[in-house]
Amino acid sequence: MATLDDLPLRDDLRGSNPYGAPEISVPVALNLNENPNQIPQQVAREVVEGLAEALGRSNRYPDRDFPELRQAFSNYLGNGLNAEQLWAANGSNEVLFQVLLAFGGPGRTALGFGPSYSMYPILARTAFTNWREEPRGSDFSLDPVAVASAISAHKPDVVFLCSPNNPTGTPLSLETIEVAYEAATGIVVVDEAYAEFAPAQFESALQLLPGRERLLVCRTMSKAFAFAGVRVGYLAADPAVVAALKLVRLPYHLSVLTQVAAITALKHVDQMLESVQLVVAQRERILSTLPSLGFLVSESWANFVLFGGLEDPKSTFGALLEQGILIRDVGIANHLRVTAGTEAEVDLFLDSISKLRQQ
Repeated sequence: MATLDDLPLRDDLRGSNPYGAPEISVPVALNLNENPNQIPQQVAREVVEGLAEALGRSNRYPDRDFPELRQAFSNYLGNGLNAEQLWAANGSNEVLFQVLLAFGGPGRTALGFGPSYSMYPILARTAFTNWREEPRGSDFSLDPVAVASAISAHKPDVVFLCSPNNPTGTPLSLETIEVAYEAATGIVVVDEAYAEFAPAQFESALQLLPGRERLLVCRTMSKAFAFAGVRVGYLAADPAVVAALKLVRLPYHLSVLTQVAAITALKHVDQMLESVQLVVAQRERILSTLPSLGFLVSESWANFVLFGGLEDPKSTFGALLEQGILIRDVGIANHLRVTAGTEAEVDLFLDSISKLRQQ
């Protein structure tokens, strides 16, 4: 059997590891920022009925521009958006990859501010785009002046801003986005994958889209909609951006089954998002309890909490895993990240880590 070394692999891929958190079967999985609540049964039944009907025409290719789904997304997002400003793919990762294929590429550069989503540099590398990263503040926030300075120095073709930031949960101000856009000459992507979990004062970059043809706002159905296994991500932008993405998308990339499932879910937005407040309540429990155990917590507007003050994160990770609780080591020194699960899951996590702290 051959190894990677035996194959004519691209030189820039040699020695690389594929993206992915550990896939371990455990009673309490709090490592992937998934919504722990299943979609409502009524919606699930309607999705199944729609899929059954769609299978009857699955011998034909799906509509490659999926106007009905794009209209459903524009209805959900509001902000005066129309269907021509929406685009979707199999998860937000594919949306971001298409952005890099269209606006990055050989000789071009993408810029991010770390620590942030670990897929950004992987997607950039895969799209032959040079990756540059500047550090966040000590509290993981972004200073508008520092952002503008970094953009002026690197002159990136694509800028990634994560709001709220993954893996820290840190909010991002509209001022920072505006400053970044003014400093940049290329594309500015605001990744709002966790927007639905943010508090009421959250201001979406969607309101900044008018008059900013290089600004893109990316979202996903994986988190708040509990659709991680369905794989639907989408973005809002100027129609010209959508036209550009059509140049690099694979033919018929969004299956008829995916389209039907997403359209059906978006017909029941209120029901689909009922679980968001349940998740937020558990996030707030974690945020309020961990400091009393001596941990440092970062402000989080997402469905997870980054906590520090760990002398040996790997030991803590392993001790929790032995108890059937899987969280995430995101590579930040002295920190770990935990997803806000169900009330029972959070009970187990807090009880276990409290006992570990007392040892």
